[in-house]
Amino acid sequence: MDEELLELQRQFEFAQQVKSSVRLSDRNVVELVQKLQELGVIDFDLLHTVTGKEYITQEQLRNEFASEISKLGRVSVIDLADTIGVDLYHVEKQAQDVVSSDPGLMLVQGEIISQTYWDSIAEEINERLQECSQVSVAELAGQLQVGSELVQSVLEPRLGTLVKARLEGGQLYTPAYVARVTAMVRGASRGIFVPSNLSALWTPLQQLSIFNRLLKEEEMLGSLRAGTHWTPSVFAIAQKECVDSFFSQVCSPFFLKCPYVRRVNLFIGWIDSLTVLPASFTSQDANKMLLLCPSVQSALKAEKALILGESYVLSSGFIKGIYDQIEKEAEAFSIQASTASLVVPSSKSSESTESIPANTDRGSKKKKGKSVSMKTATVETVPDDEEEARPKSKRNHKKGRDISSSQKLDSKAGGKKESLKAQEGNNVIPPEEWVMKKIVDSVPEFEDEGLENPDSVLKHLADHMRPMLINSLKERRKKVFTENADRLKRLMDDLQKKLDESFLNMQLYEKALELFEDDQSTSVVLHRHLLRTTAATIADTLLHDLDIHNKLKNGIEVEDSKAQDPVLLDSSERTALAKNLNGPLSKRALALIEALEGKRVDIFMTTFRELAGESGLVLKKLDKKLERTLLHAYRKDLISQVSTESDPVALLAKVVSLLYIKVHNKALQAPGRAIAAAISHLKDKLDESAYKTLTDYQTATITLLALMSASSGEEHDCSADRILTKRELLESQMPILRTLVLGESQPQQS
Repeated sequence: MDEELLELQRQFEFAQQVKSSVRLSDRNVVELVQKLQELGVIDFDLLHTVTGKEYITQEQLRNEFASEISKLGRVSVIDLADTIGVDLYHVEKQAQDVVSSDPGLMLVQGEIISQTYWDSIAEEINERLQECSQVSVAELAGQLQVGSELVQSVLEPRLGTLVKARLEGGQLYTPAYVARVTAMVRGASRGIFVPSNLSALWTPLQQLSIFNRLLKEEEMLGSLRAGTHWTPSVFAIAQKECVDSFFSQVCSPFFLKCPYVRRVNLFIGWIDSLTVLPASFTSQDANKMLLLCPSVQSALKAEKALILGESYVLSSGFIKGIYDQIEKEAEAFSIQASTASLVVPSSKSSESTESIPANTDRGSKKKKGKSVSMKTATVETVPDDEEEARPKSKRNHKKGRDISSSQKLDSKAGGKKESLKAQEGNNVIPPEEWVMKKIVDSVPEFEDEGLENPDSVLKHLADHMRPMLINSLKERRKKVFTENADRLKRLMDDLQKKLDESFLNMQLYEKALELFEDDQSTSVVLHRHLLRTTAATIADTLLHDLDIHNKLKNGIEVEDSKAQDPVLLDSSERTALAKNLNGPLSKRALALIEALEGKRVDIFMTTFRELAGESGLVLKKLDKKLERTLLHAYRKDLISQVSTESDPVALLAKVVSLLYIKVHNKALQAPGRAIAAAISHLKDKLDESAYKTLTDYQTATITLLALMSASSGEEHDCSADRILTKRELLESQMPILRTLVLGESQPQQS
């Protein structure tokens, strides 16, 4: 038995050492694999490596992915393509499948990152925090070469576990650091016995936030004004006792009627009455004293002054001077903001500030917490029923061609109520912060009051002026709406006329693509060429006019251009116009742009029809009669161009297009790099001599273009002579090429 095994081993070793007399070439192996796939023996997908000498299965590719990710934790898709040796397209597709099937992975900026990688990063961050106590999220993001939001999102679930820190304001702090700073702030605050400016004591924002937290927890007693002015309670109590003692000695028990009140009898511009009263006086007390002052009463009655926030007195001239300046800037702001972004979300808070109740009881006392204003009745906003509304829906009317595209587009709003809401949302009213900033620009001294202080004169003045600005902007927009009504209808009618012809031509050119469905590489080139030329032109026209329609409909003044030149937009401009549209229109416009930048004309045609339909436009369908008419006109135009063309290079493309009309009855739009493939598809349709003439001319054209490309930037007489010779040769063949399509030598009809 052992001898038999030894003999078999010797025979096997001999068989391995013997060289095969028959070897398969690479081409034989490829054909063998294809045959096995056709027979169903190999029933799974095979991918070529970039060298073209190896096959790899999808499963093996996935295993390679898993191996690299488990080994590194963070892998670039481009690096994976180089490592595995597979085309980047297949690697990106497999990367998306791997990430979607594994919740522990994420695809970020072309990199696959695992959760274990983030765990290790979190541990490194925790070690770093133990050394320096604090670190910035932006700094970590820069080191990791990812976005700050991503770093924050992966750190938040790991806080308290892998990362022993606190995240606040884009900074990570250790608990020991926070406790140390809190103790410092608490100790310093308790040592203050007179009113102080906290910003002069603590510059870092974090320390001020800690102070506010300690104040809410009542670990310090006192009051904080304008966010930084701190008055300890011991000082306020001592001050109140001093003032009470003074009044008890000097004034009668009814101290509100003492001569001290009559000192507040003059103000220029504005005054805060609390600044001339003892610290123990509240704003309600100040309001009562102001209403008892004769000079203030007469100013209020004559509408020469206003009381805001119960303690602030402002002259009407002072307010008017500020308002007149802000009104002009608000109008410019509204126009600029509307042009940049037509869709501004409306909120309940903004709606609530657009109406202020009138106070017609001019000499009476105001209730607690309300301001006395003699002009509030004049700042009420326009009621909803007085605003300009869009045309109502035409659903109950008989459908017919007499309904304009403009009316169809407006009917999408779904009635007067919805259109009013949309109009209100698009008013682009300056926010309260903007109004406050403009007031500060006019009166710099208001900056000390603080933008965040709800009791400052700045806040009360902004609350008073903003409804007046809203009313002014509404009146202006109402006027613009009236002026834009006629332009809306004329714009959509003109757009309909533009699309009637251009979209029919697009359908005509699309039919020629069917001839190249079996030639995938040429088909892709032709699809992209048609998308970049004719499709881009009609898409730009539609997006441009819809943007103008949207601006006119939202009360934005648009210059009436008389130019008839076609609109040319780049990708970013198209996207910006699409995002400015409202609701479904914006979504369909973005889908159109995505299809325009894709590889298929049929997808573009579908998205274009959907956007046009959503806009209320009716696109004509190319029937047999229209197709014959357009083909006849296109053929006539090509014949004219071929007859008069003087450029030998440009002549070839026009001759090929004319041949396709004669042979296939199709209008082919082909770029230069697809001319060779287009000519090869005519081989069976032309006689041998005609086909040879066409191919020879095409070869000579390629040679001429190659010479011109090689000689660019050089100054050699020999190169110029060769180009001139080759061009003269082509020009001598131009009559023969014209005869091929215009003379008696006609191509064989299919």
